[in-house]
Amino acid sequence: MKAIQVEKPGKLEIVEMNKPTIKDDYDVIVKVKRVGICGSDVHIYHGTNPFTKYPRVIGHEVSGVVEEVGNKVVSIKKGDLVALEPIIYCGECYACRKGQPNVCKSLEVFGVHRDGGMSEWLKAEEKNWHKVSSHVSEEAAALIEPLTIGAQATYRGEVREGEKVFIIGAGPTGIACLLLAKERGATVFISDFNQTRLDYADSIGADVTIQPKKVNVASEIDRLTDGELANVVIDAVGLPETFQQAVELTSIAGTVVTLGFNEEPSSIPSLLLTKKELKVVGSRLQSHQFKNVIDKVNERKLDPSKIISHQYPMEQIKGAFDLLENHPDEVRKIVLTF
Repeated sequence: MKAIQVEKPGKLEIVEMNKPTIKDDYDVIVKVKRVGICGSDVHIYHGTNPFTKYPRVIGHEVSGVVEEVGNKVVSIKKGDLVALEPIIYCGECYACRKGQPNVCKSLEVFGVHRDGGMSEWLKAEEKNWHKVSSHVSEEAAALIEPLTIGAQATYRGEVREGEKVFIIGAGPTGIACLLLAKERGATVFISDFNQTRLDYADSIGADVTIQPKKVNVASEIDRLTDGELANVVIDAVGLPETFQQAVELTSIAGTVVTLGFNEEPSSIPSLLLTKKELKVVGSRLQSHQFKNVIDKVNERKLDPSKIISHQYPMEQIKGAFDLLENHPDEVRKIVLTF
């Protein structure tokens, strides 16, 4: 079978590999149909993902059709459209016992720690595949995983109906957070330097878009909230300055959610946290969000395909990466077709 492999940092190739076979009673082999390109795939290509060993087949935003199942598989059958939950966890460590398998001490992610879904077929255990209604498109099913990132962030932020949420960054992650915050009934403000991304956010339901080139962000949040500031601020950029801005613009008794992996420290005085009694929480991947998101997609309450800006056949992976590398402002989400 054909697969897209990063052989080493900076070298991306289409290679021939053996098609997977059923070896365990709970194995499921899926004919891959669509795979989204994530920022983590780009980081692996550049050699900046510390968890990856090379060579690596990338891709974790995957949809496909079930082709073969093990003897004990009961929840899905041949012909079902499925989406991949790409995390593997031990179920026994403190994080798993606490219900946070997304930060399991032995966490593995398809496309990062082990070969992923940019291949013609992918084998994973039954628990990693989730059935999606047949009326949902293959590209929408592939992007259920990115929506679970937004679901996790809004869950961690405890976003409630009527609250004011400020999202910093209108890239794919910020857009996912926007869709899920609106689904929870929040009023959502979103900022970005990229006007194209802001225009798109406006078209899919953002209550206010904020262009830092034109207005002072702090003054605008103050004005929009009558001085209360935002009840939840989601930092979907992850820079030291955006994290500090998030803390500064969160209301009394509010919550800051950070999704960044930046290792640079931020200069945030403890006074800002203590005086307002803020919660500051990280949000990584997702924990138990797939069922809820799939239910809403099946019911047409959420449409993951709204994130897509481009589709490429898998044979044109280098062209897709060139677009991401050279014209990132034009891209929301690229989906590969198999």
